[in-house]
Amino acid sequence: MDKWMDNPWFIKILALVLAVLLYSSITLPGKKATDEYVPGGSTTETIKGIQVKVYYDTKNLVVSGVPDTVDVTLKGPITHVQTAKAMKNFEVYVNLADAKIGRQKAKIEIRNLSDKIKATIKPDSATVTVEEKITKEFNVEAEFNQDLIGEGFSAGKPVVEPKKVKVTGAKSKIDRITYVKAVVDERDKLKETTTKEATVQVLDKGLNKLTVEVEPATVKVTIPIKENSKTVPINTVRKGTPPEGVTIESIDLETTEAVITGDEDVLKNTDSVRVEVDVSKITANTTLDLPVIISNGITKVSPQMVKVNVKVNSQGEKTVSGIPVKIKGLAAEYKADINDPANDLINLVVNGPNTAVNGLGPGDFNVYVDLSNLEAGSHEVNIHVEGPANINWKPDKATAKVTITNNA
Repeated sequence: MDKWMDNPWFIKILALVLAVLLYSSITLPGKKATDEYVPGGSTTETIKGIQVKVYYDTKNLVVSGVPDTVDVTLKGPITHVQTAKAMKNFEVYVNLADAKIGRQKAKIEIRNLSDKIKATIKPDSATVTVEEKITKEFNVEAEFNQDLIGEGFSAGKPVVEPKKVKVTGAKSKIDRITYVKAVVDERDKLKETTTKEATVQVLDKGLNKLTVEVEPATVKVTIPIKENSKTVPINTVRKGTPPEGVTIESIDLETTEAVITGDEDVLKNTDSVRVEVDVSKITANTTLDLPVIISNGITKVSPQMVKVNVKVNSQGEKTVSGIPVKIKGLAAEYKADINDPANDLINLVVNGPNTAVNGLGPGDFNVYVDLSNLEAGSHEVNIHVEGPANINWKPDKATAKVTITNNA
């Protein structure tokens, strides 16, 4: 052993062994004494629907044709791929900062991704159109569904505020604009003037919506609503037959006109409304409350009820006696004597309204026989009676016996 210790090579070898043992016993920073190196695996993941950002001169240009999203496939170490998928801390973009106006192919790129990951973008390019951005002012036309108008109402011309909007977009789209509309979306029936916020829609001649910027994007639309009404007379219609002995003298309405409401076409063809009076049970003067009857299509009437004054005359009967029978039409060379009725008088049984019948006397009637064209001899002729127009009568004799003689 002493000999080995005296050998310089033995000492050198021993020192080397001790140095290796000492190095292996030291724990390196950031590594546990129990950690062991294991080679890592790789993986491939596809992330769908990654938004594509576009960089260009947004103040003066409009770009179309760039897809909104793409699918990105990542390949690399598991931990790197999983982190990128979870965080999505990378960007997919198209750089058109130096693009010229016109149609061209643009590459879809990715950045802010670990250099240990390989990315594949689908699609990896797009055919884009770069156009001049222009702004133009348009009038806004209000639009609403006529079925929204309540029954019996009509709408005037809508008022839009503001009347004009500025539309900004690609020149090709601005040139296609045919309609700029503010469409009122309402579910309840409109029965009064209404103001609503409406979104402005920009359409081409085929009513296709155009993707443009509108300032302001919404406008206020006021729809004037008015009730359709008209004043018409109220007519009376008699129903039934008065009881025996009763005459309807008059039927008067306390209100003679009504205001009706309905669609304009219905109002144009409606000239009146009516009240139906059943006279079959009326025996004396009376006042009735009756409904105003309207035709189909009229939605409202005012007043709905009216007072009706009915005046009646009860029938009376009496005998008017001692009415003289006069002779008419006798030729000058003849004279005539009435043999029957005796004393040249007849009686009349008269009937009619009590107010008229009660005051009748012989002087209210003209009774005569007409002897025109008759020659001398005995004759039986008709007795004629004239009297008040609203009275009926019946004579106790319908004919008279007359003797005509020559005055010579």
